[in-house]
Amino acid sequence: MSEEINVQESVAEEVSQDALDNFVSLKKGDSVKGTIVKIEDNQAYVSLGYKYDGVIPIRELSPVQLENATDAVEVGQEVELKVVSIDDNKESLVLSKRLVDGEKAWEELQSRFESGEVFEVVVADVVKGGLVADVGVRGFIPASMVERHFVEDFSDYKGRTIRVKVKELDLENKKVILSAKEVLDAEFEQNKQKVMASLEVGQELEGTVQRLTPFGAFVDIGGIDGLVHVSELSWQHVAHPKDVVAEGQSVRVKVLKVDPAAGKISLSVKAAQPGPWDTAASQFNVGDIVTGTVRRIVTFGAFIEIAPGVEGLVHISQIAHRHIATPHEVLSEGQEVQAKVLDFNAAEKRVSLSIKETEEAPEQPTPAPRSERAPRSPKIEEINNPNVSLNSSSMSYSLGERFGDKLSKLK
Repeated sequence: MSEEINVQESVAEEVSQDALDNFVSLKKGDSVKGTIVKIEDNQAYVSLGYKYDGVIPIRELSPVQLENATDAVEVGQEVELKVVSIDDNKESLVLSKRLVDGEKAWEELQSRFESGEVFEVVVADVVKGGLVADVGVRGFIPASMVERHFVEDFSDYKGRTIRVKVKELDLENKKVILSAKEVLDAEFEQNKQKVMASLEVGQELEGTVQRLTPFGAFVDIGGIDGLVHVSELSWQHVAHPKDVVAEGQSVRVKVLKVDPAAGKISLSVKAAQPGPWDTAASQFNVGDIVTGTVRRIVTFGAFIEIAPGVEGLVHISQIAHRHIATPHEVLSEGQEVQAKVLDFNAAEKRVSLSIKETEEAPEQPTPAPRSERAPRSPKIEEINNPNVSLNSSSMSYSLGERFGDKLSKLK
């Protein structure tokens, strides 16, 4: 009997020793490992080997705001935690995953900041002024550091995976600023140099109008923008780029200049199109009557636009049948007129026009019959002789005086 009692006491001592060996002693601030055994009421329950399970409230699961606990952990997952509070009387054990993740994160963030490493993050939330991501701590991406271009609405960015760099790191204030724009800028510059190296002056390619300014249009030609100056948009005069192109429009352009050092590319839309004189060569012939618009008036005539980009000269002598001192007497800029093509030379870009040849010449007054003409006055010849008078009456008088005596004797 005594032997049975000794055996039972020995077994009890072994069980007690096993329980003691497996017993976990905890206090506030301890770091522990556990397994997620249940997720309920937006909090996770963890088995630590303690006499009761611990709880991770949703606010302690992540440094960013979560809608569901399942966004951070899942059942069966092993996690590292820190004891936030413990009350054995109430069997309350509050744990934090956020605090442990934060302690590990700072060292890694410091390393990424110093190396300029590019890494991926998931946008956890959209807040006023930018985006929030979980990088072990709360990482903030200001609105100005999200894209290379202005973004008005970030509502659809939540849940997106984007590549970032650590822009600022403030360990004292636990502040992390991330930038996606720096990553995009670096990639853009790398691609820009690659594309610019492949471009040749005179090369033609397809592009897309990205944005318009008063002085021209920026066109995307493979990930980089080139400028089409307003004067290179059309063969006609263009007051503003919006009059001929629109953002998003596909256009064919010709490379005019590439400056890798300045990072500038000059393009032309009109140079990639047939010139107005090329098409005009088959459009006009000598003798044609054309309709045009007076574009410029000069002292010696007027320039008439007879097709977009094609102007001809009407010499002042070809403006009207009557004599005019200045073209302004008959014409004004912007006036629409008809003219006859006198000469057309596409190679020299020269056209001679006549307005008066499209109009009938005014009738000349009919000469009066000979009988109705006024009698002619006697023609008096000039006699360069001081002894001879210049009129008939004085001439008769002089002859009478000179020969009067001799004539009277002959009677």
